[in-house]
This record gives sequence, structure tokens and C-alpha cells, in this order.
Amino acid sequence: MKPKLITEGNFSYWEKGEGQPIIVLHGLMGDLSNFGELFDYFSEHDYRVIIPQLPIYTLPILKTNVKNLALYTRDIIKHLGLKDVVLLGNSLGGHVALYFTKHYPKLVKALVLTGSSGLYEKSLGSTYPKRSNEEYIRGKVEEVFYDPAIATDELVANIMDTVNNRGKVIRTLALAKSAIRHNMADDIPNMTMPTCVIWGKNDLVTPPEVGEEFHELLPDSDLYWVDKCGHAAMMEHPDEFNQILHRWFKERNI
Repeated sequence: MKPKLITEGNFSYWEKGEGQPIIVLHGLMGDLSNFGELFDYFSEHDYRVIIPQLPIYTLPILKTNVKNLALYTRDIIKHLGLKDVVLLGNSLGGHVALYFTKHYPKLVKALVLTGSSGLYEKSLGSTYPKRSNEEYIRGKVEEVFYDPAIATDELVANIMDTVNNRGKVIRTLALAKSAIRHNMADDIPNMTMPTCVIWGKNDLVTPPEVGEEFHELLPDSDLYWVDKCGHAAMMEHPDEFNQILHRWFKERNI
């Protein structure tokens, strides 16, 4: 059963657990449930896990960009009275985490990046399904994963809904363009907090060399590979992902 979505003012989010806060940032067409097993696992191991519903499809079109998603992240952290947070982001969520860290480094204790955009310009726009044919969309969704069975009927239906909604399409493409404009290559070497990079060895969206480049540019990072895994390691191999990250937290005293 999905956790209850908490709504307070402009903020909607999942929250569970006590201890070190982890802010989880989902991707462009990601759902909070993509992190369901991570949410349950870490909330039971002395972490306070918060997964905001990023306003990807509700911001005004001219404000639908990486910058304003980072501002939303700042505002919810302020709303919840948090500090020294761990930011964990997948795909666009990783990009938002990086942009946030550039501007608010004192709020960030550590970073966790998995299949993150921010370096690789094609990681959003080129993979976006541009036709509403279900068979075509299923094929595009399956490309995200090493195991195509992860592309469930429900997941495909959610993407179908997005592709067939003009407002969502316009905002999705606006975000893809914003991601290209906000390339983080020059900023990442200034991010000195501990960073855990967890990458699928078979990621076709942000290929393995992107994970390697993040590791090379970040001053204090550790890189971990997940075998037989595509763009969303926390969905495709949740147990392995959680074990890698929990072990890293212990090694880094986080």
C-alpha cells in the first residue's frame, strides 16, 4: 500500500522515520513509488526519509526549469525546518540536487546521485516518447531498464497519460531544454561534500561513462556499479541499492 501523501500549502510529500533527513528527488517522469523500497528501508534504519512531489507539471510554463525545482526543494526544506540534509536524486532529480547544492551548499551534508542528468545533454530530451502509440511508448519505457519486465502496464499507462496531455508535454520539453542550459560540469568540482554515485552498468539513458565523469569531477566521491541494471537502480535492484547506500552511510558516518 502506498504511503499517504501529505499536503501542506504548496507542498506534497511522503515522510517516514526519524533521524538524519534524506530528501529524495524523483526524475522527469518518475513517481514517488519508484523509491518505495528505499523509503521503507531507510525509515526503519534511523533516517527521516522525505520524498517531495516536485511541481514538474504545475509550475507556470516560463518557470518550469531546473532552477525553480531547486527553489521548491529549498522551500520545502525550510518549511520542514531541516538542515544538514542528504540529497538523493535520480535522473532529473539528481540534476536538481546538483543545482541546489551549487546555491545552498551549507544545507547539504551529502549527495547521492544515480542515473543523474547534469552532464549529459541527451539524458532527457532524446529519450522522451514523442508519439502516443502504446507499443512505441512501451518500447521507449523498456529501454530505461535492463529488465523490460520492470516496465509494467501501470508505468506505461502513466507515460501515456503524460504524452497525451499537451500541458505536460510542453513542460517536459521545457525542462529538457533547461537541463541542457544548466550543465553542471564547471560547478561540480566545487562541491566538496561526500557524494555517493550509484550507477547501472547497462544504463542507456545516462551511460556508464557519465557516472565515471561525475566520479572524476566530484572532489570527494565514491562510485558503485550495479550489474544488469539500467537507469533506475533503486527500482530495478532495490535491495542491492539500499545495501550499497547504507554501507556507504556507515563508512562516512552519515
